[in-house]
Amino acid sequence: MALLDSSELVWRARDIRCLFLDIDGVLTDGKLYLGPNGEETKTNYVRDGLGIKMMLKAGLHVAVISGRPSETMRQRLSWLGVQHIALDTEDKLPAYLRICDELRLNDQQCAHMGDDVPDLPLMQRVSLALSVADAHPKALNAAHWVSRYNGGHGAVREAIDLILDAQGLA
Repeated sequence: MALLDSSELVWRARDIRCLFLDIDGVLTDGKLYLGPNGEETKTNYVRDGLGIKMMLKAGLHVAVISGRPSETMRQRLSWLGVQHIALDTEDKLPAYLRICDELRLNDQQCAHMGDDVPDLPLMQRVSLALSVADAHPKALNAAHWVSRYNGGHGAVREAIDLILDAQGLA
């Protein structure tokens, strides 16, 4: 795919009803901090969380599909109000299709923000493929739009602002 010009980008963003997100490398910086007993901790950017709350308050949906399990992230996402969470899901397409069916959405109403090869099937399917600045080259090549920010450092908020602005909901 190629990056979209600004008018095409706004045109596609106007129709988005659900933003699908990856966790590691998108909502987080992609680093896993491991404790002495094997427990994982991850960092989250507070503005990304606020952006998620703003998008939900505007009546749009946010869904998260990640290949790794993380009860801590499930709790944080639930606290933010995200109702559609699929963790420990290496093949993301079935979860995407299930969520779209539940929400009665088609591909043209969906955006996905990813950073690596497991995100490609969704990025190639949705109307608006988004990526973070420090994504794998294959994800960058699949993106219609790339954030100025790295994963876990405001990229999600920037994408949400783009969608809300295009819809006059900011």
